[in-house]
Amino acid sequence: MSDLSELEGRITAALERVGRGIEALSKEPGAPAVDAAQVTRLTEALEAEKTANDQLEERLRVLRDKHEAELAGLGARASEAETEVERLREVNANLRETNRALRAANAEGLGDASLINDAMAAELEALRALRASDRAELDGLIAELTPLTEESANA
Repeated sequence: MSDLSELEGRITAALERVGRGIEALSKEPGAPAVDAAQVTRLTEALEAEKTANDQLEERLRVLRDKHEAELAGLGARASEAETEVERLREVNANLRETNRALRAANAEGLGDASLINDAMAAELEALRALRASDRAELDGLIAELTPLTEESANA
C-alpha cells in the first residue's frame, strides 16, 4: 500500500507542476504565443492524470477498508480464543485441586467416592474446554483459509 501512496504523491506533484507551467505560459507578458492545440493536449493529459489519480485513490480506499475489516475479524477471533483459553485455565485449575484432594484422601487410605466423582467431572469438563478451545482455533484457521480457496477457485 505504501507503493500506492508514493505513486499517488508523485502523480499529484506532477499534475501540480503541469498546471503551474500552463498558467505561467498563459499569463507571462511578452511570452511567445502559446499554441492552443498544445494547451488543449496538456489540459487533456492533466485531466487524464487526475482521473488516474482518482482511480488510484479509490483503489487505496478499498484496500484500506478491506484491511480494516480483516483486522476487525482477527480481533474478534483472538478475543474468542482468549475467552476459551481462560476457561481452559479455570477448568484445569479446578481439575488440579480435585486431583490433589483425591491424592490426599488416597494417601490416608480413605476412598471417598464423591472425590472420585468430582475428579472425573473435573476431567470431563477439562476435556470439553480443550475441545472448545481447539474448535475456536480451527474456526479461525478456516476463516483465514476460506478467502484463499475462493480466490484460487475464481482464478
